[in-house]
Amino acid sequence: MKHLLTPERLTASPSLSGPSPRAARFSPDGSRLTFLKGRANDRQRYDLWSYDVKTGKAALLVDARKLEPEDVELSEEEKALRERKRIAGLGGIVTYEWDKRGEQILIPIAGDLWLAKVAGPAVDVQRLTKSKAFEYNAEVSDTGRYVSFIRDGALFAIDVAAGRELPLSPAADPKAAISYGVAEFVAQEEMSRYVGAWWGPEDRYIAYTRVDESPVAIVPRFDIAASEVTVIEQRYPRAGEPNAIVDLFVRDMKTGKAVQVDLDSSPDTYLARVDWTGPDRLFVQRVNRAQTRLELLRVDVTSGAVTTAFVETQPHWVNLSKDLHPLASGGFLWSTEESGYRHITLHDPDGRKIRQVTAGDWVVSSVLGADEDRKVVYFEGFVDGVLERHVYRVSYASSDDPPFRLTAPGGEWTASFNRDADAFIGTFSSPTQPPQTGLYRADGTFVAWIEENKVDDDHPYAPYLPAHVTPEFGTLSADDGQTLHYSILKPPGFDPKKTYPVIVEVYGGPHAQTVANDWRKLSDVMLAQRGYIVFRLDNRGMWNRGKKFEDVIFRQTGDAEVRDQLRGVAHLRSLPYVDPARIAVDGWSYGGYMALMVTLKAPAGTFAAAVAGAPVTDWKLYDTFYTERYMRTPKDNPDGYKAASVFAHLTRLSSPLLLFHGMADDNVTFDNSTRVYAELQRMNKPFEMMTYPGQRHGVADQDMQVHLLNTKLAFLARHLKP
Repeated sequence: MKHLLTPERLTASPSLSGPSPRAARFSPDGSRLTFLKGRANDRQRYDLWSYDVKTGKAALLVDARKLEPEDVELSEEEKALRERKRIAGLGGIVTYEWDKRGEQILIPIAGDLWLAKVAGPAVDVQRLTKSKAFEYNAEVSDTGRYVSFIRDGALFAIDVAAGRELPLSPAADPKAAISYGVAEFVAQEEMSRYVGAWWGPEDRYIAYTRVDESPVAIVPRFDIAASEVTVIEQRYPRAGEPNAIVDLFVRDMKTGKAVQVDLDSSPDTYLARVDWTGPDRLFVQRVNRAQTRLELLRVDVTSGAVTTAFVETQPHWVNLSKDLHPLASGGFLWSTEESGYRHITLHDPDGRKIRQVTAGDWVVSSVLGADEDRKVVYFEGFVDGVLERHVYRVSYASSDDPPFRLTAPGGEWTASFNRDADAFIGTFSSPTQPPQTGLYRADGTFVAWIEENKVDDDHPYAPYLPAHVTPEFGTLSADDGQTLHYSILKPPGFDPKKTYPVIVEVYGGPHAQTVANDWRKLSDVMLAQRGYIVFRLDNRGMWNRGKKFEDVIFRQTGDAEVRDQLRGVAHLRSLPYVDPARIAVDGWSYGGYMALMVTLKAPAGTFAAAVAGAPVTDWKLYDTFYTERYMRTPKDNPDGYKAASVFAHLTRLSSPLLLFHGMADDNVTFDNSTRVYAELQRMNKPFEMMTYPGQRHGVADQDMQVHLLNTKLAFLARHLKP
C-alpha cells in the first residue's frame, strides 16, 4: 500500500510530477531564461527564477513573499480573469513580462505593479503603484518607457522614468456598463483574448477597447461561500441573447488624440484579435455572430479607416488562432483552416496572402518563430501522427520542402523560441517521464537542462514508481469511417484471466485532446492502482484532427460524440478481461455534460455508475460565442437545442449518479445543476450530489480537492467493486 497514490498526496506539495517551470521565456537578448517555479512546500505559490545561459546556473530572481508578505484578497475582476486563464488556484507571482530592451521585468502582484530592474549585477525591485484600487492587465510598452494597466475599468499608464501617471482612456461609467481597455467575458473565456489594450512598436500608438455591456443581461450569481452569500450581478451573454458592443480606438501618444476604428461594431460582431506588425501597421481580426466569416482588416491608424486584407470562410464555423507572427521585412506569417486543416500562410505587408506554406492531412498547432535570414518558420504540429506533438522547421520561401522534425520521438513537446530564432526552450514529457525542460539550439541540438526533472531516488514520485502504470493505445472506427484514438490504462499486476471494472474518463468537447503519448493525469494512475481499468477515447468533435473530424457536432452536440463513446464502451465489453456489468463514466465541464448524455442515451444497464462535475445541462444557459459556434442560436435551431439538453433525456436515468458543482461557478453557472436536482427530485429519481462553497468552475481549494476525490472514490467503490 505504501506505493499507492492517495487524494491527500496527489494534491499535496511538492508536486508528484516534480518541478516544472511555468511561463519559461528568453530575455530579449537571449542571455538568460526566466520562469515561474512553485515552492517545495507550497506547489501553488510561484516565485520568479532566472537561468543564466552562459553558466547554466539557475537562481531565485524575485521572491513573491517579499512583494506580498500576506495573501491579499483579489478583486472580482482579477478572480474572473484567473478563472478564464485557468490559474485560479495559483498564488504569488502568476504572470510577468520583459520589456523589449531586456532591462526590466514587470511583475503584477497583490493588486499592485512592480518593476524588477535586471540590467546591473543586482536585481532592484521598484514599486510602481500603491493604491486601494486593484491594478490588473498590466503591459510594458515597446520601448519600456510606459507601463499600462487597468484600474476601475479604465486604462492608465505610468511614465516609468518620470514616475508620472496618466489616463489613456476616458473614465469608466459603471452605471452605463462601459469600460475601457478590457476584454469582455466571452473574449476571455472563449477567444483566449485576455486583454483590451495593445502597444504599438516604438510607443507611438496604443490601441484599446471600449466595452459597452449594457445590452448584456444581468444573471444574478449567488457566490455562496461557507459563511456568507454574495450576490454578483454578472453580465453573462447566454446563447441567443445580446452580446457586449466592443469598439476599438487608437491613441497617438504624441498628440494624446484617439481615433475610433471603423469596425461597424455591434452585438453581432466580435473583435477577436488585434496585432501590430509595424509602427503604423495595425491589423484586426473580426468575426461575424455566426462565426462563419473571419476578416483580417488593415487599419489606418490616423483615420481609423479599415480595408479588408483577407477573409476566411467556413460552412460551419471558423476557429481562431494566435499565430500572427510579424516579419522584419514587413509581412507576416499566419495560419488558417482553408484546406480543412490548420496550416501556415505567408502574407505581404498589406495582409494579402502570398502562399500557403504547409499542407497535408495534419494540423499545425502554433507558429513559434521565424529565421528571416534563412527564411524558415518553426512550428508545433502533428506531422508524424496525432498522439505526439513535435517541433518542426519548414521554408516559407516556397511550398516545396516538407517539414523537418527537430524533436525526438517517444513523447510530446512544447517550445518557445528566442527573438532571433536560433534557440528554443523545449519541454518534453512521456508516459514514463514527467515534464522536463531544456535549452536547445534551433536545429534541435540539446544544450543544457533548465529542469531535468529526472525521476531518481530524490524525486517526489520515486516512492510511487513501483506501482506506476502506463497506457496502451489503439484505434476504433466511427460510424462514418473516421479513426478514433483511445488509451487504456490497466491496474498494476494486471492479470488477463481476471475481469476488471472500468472507468471511462470522458471530456468529448471541442478544442481538447485527451489521448496522447505524454505524462497524463496521475489521478488516472490512482484509479488504476485501485483495481480499475481507465479508458479514454477522443471522439469526433475534438481537437487536432481537422475540420471534418470536428464539424460532425454542428447543430447537434451530444449526438455523434455519444455514439463514439458508446462505440468505445462496446469495444470494452468485447474484451475478456472487462466486466461488462461494472463500467462507469466520469467527466467534468463538457465532460460532465458528456457523462450525463452518454449515461442517459445508452441502453439501460450499460453503466453501473456515472459521475458528472460542473456539467452544462442546457445549452441555452451557456454563453454566446461558444454555444452558437456549434449550435447557432436557440431561435435558429430549437430542435437541436432540445435534443442536446440533458432534460430531454432525464426520464431515462437508471444508473446511480453523482453530481459535483462549485457554488460560485461563473462559467457553467450553478443553476445548470440545481435545475437537474429539482427535475430529478420531481421525478422521484434517486441521485447523489456534492457542492463546494466558494469554488468556481474548478475546485481550487486543496482540502476541497481531497474531499472531492475521496467522495468520488467512495461512490465508485460502492457501485463498481464486486
